[in-house]
Amino acid sequence: MKITEIFDDSEKQHIARVLLEALPEWFGIPEAREDYIRDSAGKPFFCAYEGEIPVGFLYLKETGKATVELAVMGVRKEYHRTGIGKGLFARAKEAARRAGYAFLQVKTVQIGRYEEYDATNRFYLSLGFQEFEVFPTLWDENNPCQIYIMAL
Repeated sequence: MKITEIFDDSEKQHIARVLLEALPEWFGIPEAREDYIRDSAGKPFFCAYEGEIPVGFLYLKETGKATVELAVMGVRKEYHRTGIGKGLFARAKEAARRAGYAFLQVKTVQIGRYEEYDATNRFYLSLGFQEFEVFPTLWDENNPCQIYIMAL
């Protein structure tokens, strides 16, 4: 596996589209998926490759002077639990630290709602994120927003 930082915005959007469309369990709402794809432009973006094939990506988004957010992450299902997500996260965390951010945050659906998101929550906790706050209606009442944070 090779992890590369991508700088070309059209390449970022192509990779994001291919991978998010392959993950309908997490990115099945077309409008939200298109927002993620569009918003990848101009952001620090990392892609994991198996050979020449993109199998995972993530990008970061500044949310405050001291805080950057893991805005979106997607890894093909057949590559879950192979270390790709951890590898992507390690590269992004180091980039955030070098850029001078003090905190890294991520938002997901609160644990206990959906099996897919329970696995996502466990993954973020395994990376060292801590529970920060739950916003019960930020997205909607069926998808309470869990915010995790870590100091860099």
